[in-house]
Amino acid sequence: MALHKSYGPVAAVRGIDFALPVDAYVTLLGPSGCGKTSILRMIGGFETPSSGRLLLDGADLDGVPSAARPVNTVFQSYALFPHLTVADNVAFGLEVKGRGRAEVAERTANALALVRMSEMASRRPNQLSGGQQQRVALARAIVNEPRLLLLDEPLSALDRRMRKDMQIELKDLQRRLGLTFVHVTHDQEEAFALSDHIIVMNAGRIEQQGTPEEIYRRPATAFVADFIGGANLFAGPIVGLGEGVATIATAFGPVTAPAVAGLAVGADAALCLRPEMLAPAAGGPLAATVRHVVFQGADWLVELEAAGRSVALRLESERGPTVGDRVDLGFDAAGAWITAGAPVAGDARDGH
Repeated sequence: MALHKSYGPVAAVRGIDFALPVDAYVTLLGPSGCGKTSILRMIGGFETPSSGRLLLDGADLDGVPSAARPVNTVFQSYALFPHLTVADNVAFGLEVKGRGRAEVAERTANALALVRMSEMASRRPNQLSGGQQQRVALARAIVNEPRLLLLDEPLSALDRRMRKDMQIELKDLQRRLGLTFVHVTHDQEEAFALSDHIIVMNAGRIEQQGTPEEIYRRPATAFVADFIGGANLFAGPIVGLGEGVATIATAFGPVTAPAVAGLAVGADAALCLRPEMLAPAAGGPLAATVRHVVFQGADWLVELEAAGRSVALRLESERGPTVGDRVDLGFDAAGAWITAGAPVAGDARDGH
């Protein structure tokens, strides 16, 4: 509640408030330096808030050391003990707490079974792949039966194929355990694949939180629209308002579309058009020139210049356009979105 964290003169977290849904997969998503890891470390007890309160199941965590909190963390580096076997790594926390030998053995075996690592129990970390080490780190965290599991960029060291496999396993594990997972990442695709609830961070503040679909289709700010999925953003003032819609003056003319609440006539705003929303259309409002074409297997990613700025288009066709082609682009205004705030100056997608 009203959580702040400063490191000397640098404010890393600036008065944020959020409640974690029960038994959900929650992602703190944002660029490097936005404050997401500081939040995770404060929840885990590795950092002390400069001000504000942290409550877990109604209990204040102020002054509670990390080892005494019903919270466990899976670190980016996994932090496995290289001289211990897989089973001993998982059992370590229980042994430190003085649990009986039979209980340690049973809970260790159950945790390894949950992450499908029972057959690797006698191996050491250097005999495991990155994905297997990740599973051991998860087993070591869940064996303590925490109320909350924190994951700090846990997939960043894995290759693309392994990351996708582990995303499925993480989400499946969260559902089977019935725990709340809080996962920190800067990877939008990862956040969308895993999350029930996403909290988008920027410069120490929460820009928006909600389901992946809400954040993608109805971004609250130009920052969220751009950071999530790389929207085409056309800045302009609001020139009209209606029930649930607004009219924005853009470089290629006025557009009336669904809009975020709270806009006012004259306010800076941005028209958000996702790359998949645009399509070639004879006589369409956006006259464009093809600058780059990239084949991506299922479709083509086309970069064009239109209205004095760079525009991205996803095109499903057997053949892509040719660099230098002139193309008219159209879109369905009912599927567009007008969001608050102008795009950040210097953003390549804004053409500045």
